[in-house]
Amino acid sequence: MENQTQHEYDQVIARCRELFLAKTHDYGTAWRILRLPSVTDQIYIKAQRIRSIQEKGTQLVADGVEEEFVAIVNYCVIALMQLALPPDAPLDLDPAAVAQAYDAQIEENRRLLFAKNHDYGEAWRQMRIESITDIILMKLHRTKQIEDLGGRTRVSEGVEANYRDMLNYAVFVLIKMSPTPTPLPHPLAPSPSERGNKL
Repeated sequence: MENQTQHEYDQVIARCRELFLAKTHDYGTAWRILRLPSVTDQIYIKAQRIRSIQEKGTQLVADGVEEEFVAIVNYCVIALMQLALPPDAPLDLDPAAVAQAYDAQIEENRRLLFAKNHDYGEAWRQMRIESITDIILMKLHRTKQIEDLGGRTRVSEGVEANYRDMLNYAVFVLIKMSPTPTPLPHPLAPSPSERGNKL
């Protein structure tokens, strides 16, 4: 199951990453202007819209729930990249450096995912999507509170841990919403190139 989860996780991230880098091509790194509370609010807007659609059962704007969860993934990565950048980093970043930073944050999140999966036994697979939405909103309220306290907390792990959890929860939803997960290739099956060589 762990290999299947890794496969599904990587498929979802590849989709999110492709969109993020396409937007980087079109808009550059305009997101650099956002302070962390602004990024938090953007994620909040996305999560609140998802909950509203879930409760009403209808929507009037074209973007669906899936697209909003993709946006939550990418805004969480933006927040993590902003946290990692030095205060004097330029607003305009090289696209190759952005791709590298994106991958570095995702790799840390993958490590966190499999550490928690080991302890919790993939309990997220039994969760309802509506429950995951509520958990993301709860973590957003926690993050906003930490930001309002200026980061001065007594027992909290801080905003980074909340962004990482929200990112992984959004990926879980996207995995659960996938109509049919792409099966893992059989370890003894020939690769596409090998099959081509035999024709």
